[in-house]
Amino acid sequence: MSTATLITFIVYLIGMLGIGFAAYKLTSDLSDYVLGGRRLGPGVAALSAGASDMSGWLLLGLPGAVYASGLSSAWIGVGLALGAYLNWQFVARRLRVMTEIVNDSITIPDYLENRFRDNSHILRVISAFVILLFFTFYTSSGMVAGAKLFQASFELSYNQALWIGAIVTISYTFLGGFLAVSWTDFVQGILMFLALIAVPIVAVSELGGWSSAVDAVAQIDPSHLNMVQGVGALAILSSLAWGLGYFGQPHILVRFMALRSPKDVPKARFIGMGWMILGLYGAIFTGLFGLAFINTQDLSTLGSFNAEVVTEGGIQMLADSEKIFITFSQILFHPVIAGILLAAILSAIMSTIDSQLLVSSSALAEDFYKAIFRKNASEKELVWVGRFAVAAIALIAILIAGNPESKVLELVSYAWAGFGAAFGPIIILSLFWKGITRNGALAGIITGAVVVVIWADFLSGGIFDLYEIVPGFILSGLVAILVSMGGTPPKEIVEEMYKAKSL
Repeated sequence: MSTATLITFIVYLIGMLGIGFAAYKLTSDLSDYVLGGRRLGPGVAALSAGASDMSGWLLLGLPGAVYASGLSSAWIGVGLALGAYLNWQFVARRLRVMTEIVNDSITIPDYLENRFRDNSHILRVISAFVILLFFTFYTSSGMVAGAKLFQASFELSYNQALWIGAIVTISYTFLGGFLAVSWTDFVQGILMFLALIAVPIVAVSELGGWSSAVDAVAQIDPSHLNMVQGVGALAILSSLAWGLGYFGQPHILVRFMALRSPKDVPKARFIGMGWMILGLYGAIFTGLFGLAFINTQDLSTLGSFNAEVVTEGGIQMLADSEKIFITFSQILFHPVIAGILLAAILSAIMSTIDSQLLVSSSALAEDFYKAIFRKNASEKELVWVGRFAVAAIALIAILIAGNPESKVLELVSYAWAGFGAAFGPIIILSLFWKGITRNGALAGIITGAVVVVIWADFLSGGIFDLYEIVPGFILSGLVAILVSMGGTPPKEIVEEMYKAKSL
């Protein structure tokens, strides 16, 4: 890495830490720390939701999958775009209203307990446990992505890179909480967007224009340009099913809850979906044309980079497909611009890790510590419990991410399915069906989580070669409905739903 690239990268990191310190001064109670006092504007909320959603998966995982398999991997992007739109369209406004109506709930477990009048706290505790379980794997995916970035950029060992990337993100999340996370996500979202637009445009230009770039891919492997060739119905269904996950992702749902007003939802939806769709196109084209670029260039003349190149079947390609965006950043751009692009990759990684750590810490502070052990804990005490929880959860995630062979996409898919199946059907039913009961919600959450774990770890492959979110989501919803039909929700719950519809 050149000196100019290194300096640019360091300036970015210092800026993110500066935002963390500024937010530290504005964080006085737990509501500030985990929800920002419900004062996010539509632009910040939209880009924060998008940046915390997409993570290193958008700049490493998806381009890497398309690089390795072609446009058949783009079905995931289609499913995500559909799911994100439906989430903004139907869930965002209603959740923002309902969480304020039901005792001003500030976390998902808090909302579920208040929504179903669960004085036993079991719904809160089980929800918090599910959050901690799957976010530990989700956070570890970000740690892997960060390690790959630092390893490729600074010629570090995998473990050295892993710890450096983790320490930077933990620092500003520890200090500033939700405001730091949201403000940095806003900056990071802009950086990610610009990077995803710039990289494929420059790559296509270097290949001689659009037609030449497409022809170059076709000469290597025509199937890379076909979205359906070699892809079965189950594979397409599995990819599209990623969209179901949006309804249950706590780090995305909390952005809806933090909006300053339900009236901001349409503007936030427009900004968020525009950012997402263009970003997905950029990631897909980066991977697609990366195959042609790496194969057709004399890499020794293109500058210094640290990705390993191998030759398979006469085709020159990267040994780790998930490093294609990093490689493009290093060999196509001026060192200062390369520093900005590498910062964009780190932005994608940090913006998701920080959100996951924050939701996990709030689950420990609000949903375990306060609810079970210290009901009279002061706000200052809870904030510090949340901060130390950030460090503890991050440490466990680092240990899981310690395997250099880990794939970002595999870790993300497992956690995404867990949240989508456990919480997605319950969030939807709690917002739109007055008949759901506490027992139904509890049974649905447990069913969704258990089905995902069993399906992914013991049943995947063969006739069960279907993304685990599909059976998990369906069975969670069915169980919640069937159990709820055997009971009657309290009258005040029905009244709250009518009130939410009128606002």
